[in-house]
Amino acid sequence: MSRLRLRDITLDVTPAEPLVMGVLNVSPESFSDGPESTTVEDSVVRGKVLLAEGAHVVDIGGESGVTNQHAISAEEEIRRVVPVVTELVAHGAVVSVDTWKRPVAQAVLEAGAHLINDVSGLRDPGIAEDCAASRAGLVVMHTRAAPKRKEFPSYHDVVDDVVAFISERIDVALTRGVHMDQIVVDPGPDFAKTPAQTIEVLQHLDRLKVFDRPILLALSRKDFIGALTARMPRQRSAGTLAAVGEGLDRGGSIVRVHDVTQSLDYLRVRGALRGDQPIPPDLHLAEELRRERSRVDRREQLPPGARATGDWGGGR
Repeated sequence: MSRLRLRDITLDVTPAEPLVMGVLNVSPESFSDGPESTTVEDSVVRGKVLLAEGAHVVDIGGESGVTNQHAISAEEEIRRVVPVVTELVAHGAVVSVDTWKRPVAQAVLEAGAHLINDVSGLRDPGIAEDCAASRAGLVVMHTRAAPKRKEFPSYHDVVDDVVAFISERIDVALTRGVHMDQIVVDPGPDFAKTPAQTIEVLQHLDRLKVFDRPILLALSRKDFIGALTARMPRQRSAGTLAAVGEGLDRGGSIVRVHDVTQSLDYLRVRGALRGDQPIPPDLHLAEELRRERSRVDRREQLPPGARATGDWGGGR
């Protein structure tokens, strides 16, 4: 079990009871779920839906991770993100912000954000100073690529590089005043890695246990899943859950996902079958959930003379 401090909140994090981080993109250029509307009101509603579905943390992104596109300005990112952070924090949410720009990190921390999810590998160590001053959490992620760039360095051993890089970046954060209990580590799937390299890193994820810090599984809809399944981003839920399960088995304890409801269903059933949670002896299925309505059931509900059409899937 790892203890994670996010400002005045302390969370106990384990692979058996992982935290679920729901993705809230407020960037229209997102690779998989760019919202039709990016108004503050609509973004806040989507964030509240994630919370209602059971997300423990809402991870807000104001700039897409799509590579080889020009970065938006810090001012534009602040305009997109800060009002949403303010509203969700006031609602009682634990809020993470996905950013690599220090002015954005400062603005969202001022607005009450609890965690900075820095996808640059702490390229600007000043972000660590800001997290130290606010006592907010900090994600230390592996990447050898510049933000918004698709680059594939030549690794002697990609797993060794991930471990060494994260160790060095943790030391940087500590020297800037961050405490160890504020740190989350992230192997950086798809960041400066080919699909094959990402898979190799995830196969050896347990090597990150050496840091005794929560391991973030930011696997949802990632390229390596698409490469394995030949599926478009929104069709990668099954692949995502497979990756999540393997990641938890190897020590992951925070799951960053787009599909919160499906992920929590998966985690509940997984936990029950593994014996990670007690099963009440009176556990039962509600009658209304026993089966889908059959063709006959549906026809009985039609008004006289109406004709049933469509695909009437029965069920057994």
